[in-house]
Amino acid sequence: MGRLLSRRFFERDAAAVARELLGAVLVRRVGAGDGARLLRGRLVEVEAYVGAHDLACHAAKGRTGRTEVMFGRGGHAYVYLIYGMHDMLNIVTGKAGDAQAVLVRAAEALDGWEENLSGPGRLARAMRIGRGFNGVDMTTREAGLWVEAAERAVGEIGVGPRVGVDYAGEWAREHLRFYEVGNRAVSKPWPWAVRKQRR
Repeated sequence: MGRLLSRRFFERDAAAVARELLGAVLVRRVGAGDGARLLRGRLVEVEAYVGAHDLACHAAKGRTGRTEVMFGRGGHAYVYLIYGMHDMLNIVTGKAGDAQAVLVRAAEALDGWEENLSGPGRLARAMRIGRGFNGVDMTTREAGLWVEAAERAVGEIGVGPRVGVDYAGEWAREHLRFYEVGNRAVSKPWPWAVRKQRR
C-alpha cells in the first residue's frame, strides 16, 4: 500500500489541498478479510470550496446538521446527496471551525479496473461511496476509505471556474476547479477543449 496522506496535509486551505490532491490515489476497500478488494482511482479533477464566505460552499448557509462535518477537522469525508440520486464525495480541509472542503470530481481507474470515474456522481457510485461514509476519518484505513500519495508525477494542471454553481453570483466565476490537462478521465466538456474553441 502507498503512503497515507496525513491530517497535516488536509488541515490547510482548500485551494492548496485541491491542487496537491491531483495525482493522489483514492482508495476504497470493499469486503473484509481474504475476500477484501481495493478499488483505486488516481485523482485528475477536483474543486475547492473555501469557507462560509464562498457562496458556492454549503457552509455559506451556516452550521446545520448536514454541514456539521465541514466544521470539523480536515481529513474527514463529507458525503451528501444531490438531485435525489447522486452521492458526492468531498474531503474536509482546514482547521476545525473553518468549514472548507474539496469535491472529488474525477479519477482514472487503476490496476486494470475498467470503470468510468468521470464525474463526481459516477465516481462515488463506482467506488461504492455512499452517505454512510459521511464523517469518516480518511487519514486512516479503518473505515475503508482513504487517500494515498501520488505514484507518478502530474502533467500540466489546468484551473477554471467550478461546475454547476451559477447560483453563487461572483463566486461562480472563481477559478477553484483543478484538473490534469489532457487526461480523458476529466469530466466533459473538457475545459482545455472549450478554451481552444473560444480562441
